Amino acid sequence: MRFDIEEEGSEKAKKKSSGNQSIYMILAGFFIVAAIILIVTYMILKGGDNSKQQTPPPAPTQVTETKKLEIFDEDSNERPIAVMIDNAIGDAKHAGLQESYLNYEIIVEGGLTRIMAIYKDKDVNLIGPIRSSRHYFLDYALESDAIYVHYGWSPYAEDDISKLKIDNINGLTDPTPFRRDNNSEAPHNVFTRMSYVKNFLSSTSYNLESSDWKLFNYSTDPVDLSAMNTTPLEASKVNIPYSDNEYRTYAYDESNEYYIRTSNGKAQYDRKTGTQLHYKNVIIEKVPNKTLDSEGRQELETTGKGTGYFITNGYALPITWSKETRDAKTVYAYEDGTELTLNDGNTFVQIVPTNSHITIN
Repeated sequence: MRFDIEEEGSEKAKKKSSGNQSIYMILAGFFIVAAIILIVTYMILKGGDNSKQQTPPPAPTQVTETKKLEIFDEDSNERPIAVMIDNAIGDAKHAGLQESYLNYEIIVEGGLTRIMAIYKDKDVNLIGPIRSSRHYFLDYALESDAIYVHYGWSPYAEDDISKLKIDNINGLTDPTPFRRDNNSEAPHNVFTRMSYVKNFLSSTSYNLESSDWKLFNYSTDPVDLSAMNTTPLEASKVNIPYSDNEYRTYAYDESNEYYIRTSNGKAQYDRKTGTQLHYKNVIIEKVPNKTLDSEGRQELETTGKGTGYFITNGYALPITWSKETRDAKTVYAYEDGTELTLNDGNTFVQIVPTNSHITIN
């Protein structure tokens, strides 16, 4: 009987054990499926994160700065100031002709010349020697809307300054901004500073700003005449005669990419710095002239049309010029009609008689 009882219990135990194993298998299967789902979900999420990490960040936006001109502040409307400079300077060297952004040299009586230097946006501490006005210089001051500074005038200049209503400072009547150098012989000893001029102008009613001062276009990138459609002349040396006794020479300094200036065969140096005068651009403009009176004073046909040369960076090209009225801007262009663009740098405009025999080599 014991055995029957044992067999019956064993059979029940077997059935109970079999039922437990089924439950365990179901639970195990559930956990395995859940684990697989979790693992797959984790891998998907992780894969998404990795794809985000592998995506390169967007390239930063590059901001290209526009190069600014060095010769003057083109965003400034400070009105230019034109100063008459003596060129028969006696024992006084020039001062301030390196800081002017634009210069004109024109014939006067006796086959001599004078210079008009135009300044803007610079505090020049010595300018001179300063001399008297000649009326045709006014035409070039007007086209840059410049305030005109001089020490004296010819009768023709006096009339025109009044007639054309030129804003001017004349040392004969307004000596305040001028000083004489006692170590130099008169009349070649009058000088000024830009701070003196501006202090004086602050007491006048003149406009000290202008929106119409700019004459030329300038480029911060090199203007290469050798890349033009017309084959240029090589211009290592340029000789510009004004009369039998007066001539100017420019020699190209290739290492510095500018022209050094000599007058009548002698190097011209700045009085204060001792630096030889040098210029980036040279413009030669042929203008008809004639003698007006027994003093030898000159008249120039500044209006109309004519020819000349533009010289920069070792090359020269023929150009034309045209000016409609005395206060209109002179238009300088290549022979195909394209207007000049100058290199960023100071410029000397040599206005010469039409019969001047210029040599460029």
